[in-house]
Amino acid sequence: MMMPKIGIVIIGRNEGERLIRCIQSLHEHLANTVYVDSASTDCSIESAKKLGVHTLELDMLKPFTAARARNAGFAQLLKIFPDTEFVQFVDGDCEVLNNWVKVAATFLQENPQIAVVSGVLNERFPDKTIYNTLCDLEWKMPFGEVKACGGNALIRVSAFKEVDGFLPTLIAGEEPEMCIRLRKKGWKVWHLAHQMMLHDAEMTQFRQWWMRTMRAGYAFAEGAFLHGAAPEHHWVAESKRAWLWGFFIPLTILILALLKPIWAILLLLVYPLQWLRLSLNSQYPFKTASLQAFFLTIGKFAEMAGQIKFLLHHYGDKQSQIIEYK
Repeated sequence: MMMPKIGIVIIGRNEGERLIRCIQSLHEHLANTVYVDSASTDCSIESAKKLGVHTLELDMLKPFTAARARNAGFAQLLKIFPDTEFVQFVDGDCEVLNNWVKVAATFLQENPQIAVVSGVLNERFPDKTIYNTLCDLEWKMPFGEVKACGGNALIRVSAFKEVDGFLPTLIAGEEPEMCIRLRKKGWKVWHLAHQMMLHDAEMTQFRQWWMRTMRAGYAFAEGAFLHGAAPEHHWVAESKRAWLWGFFIPLTILILALLKPIWAILLLLVYPLQWLRLSLNSQYPFKTASLQAFFLTIGKFAEMAGQIKFLLHHYGDKQSQIIEYK
């Protein structure tokens, strides 16, 4: 079986050395690689050109999103290499590990019903900060057929074209949203138990984690708005949890504090109890589980802020702006 024609689309914004490492990890595919830059103020474009990849700078008169960047890179790649069969999307803060692209492409070749395949993603420095640890835990997902992929995945060109790619206006959650449309067309999404990439979150501050979590809350709200109806119920449960823990319980506590202070104090105890429940029900050792549980619990406030931000944008008829955390 001949190896299919593979193209690479890398997206980035001020990734610095991480982008160089990313491009170098794809040394076998540089001739068929397009790097899409979203108004970087470092030397990203120059670095990419020196390494021999095709480059594309987004017109920043329009709000930029990862979805828009990937779509633009895909279009540019097909313009240069129209016979491309599979496209590997890569975030500029990731390093592709040995043989992943070949393994993934072979898998798609052998399974024509599958549109997208992804593999194991790990943090480069999971123990550097607690926020990196949280990212490393977040990347873990079951193997086999799944509902969605992340931003780093190999996709069949014909399938991508069939659903018109990513929804460019989404500031986050564009990959699961596209996978919903793919599955509605009869395609399958797969996650392989094969090492795919190393990700470098470089999160060192609480504010970065908060903004990233708020962006997730925004994505939950927008995803539920688009595909919340049956049978998908996309991110409805996640949105409900954000409203419960991030809005209704705090509001009730505030009201009780004015009327029945003792009841307010008692209700406040649901948060440490929730932390304990999540910690004990986790598959990880208690130290790791308790850390993750703590941030899952307080993260509902950040997610709630993202939900409110979506409502203000949607019903205020404003153009959504990307929520950056780097």
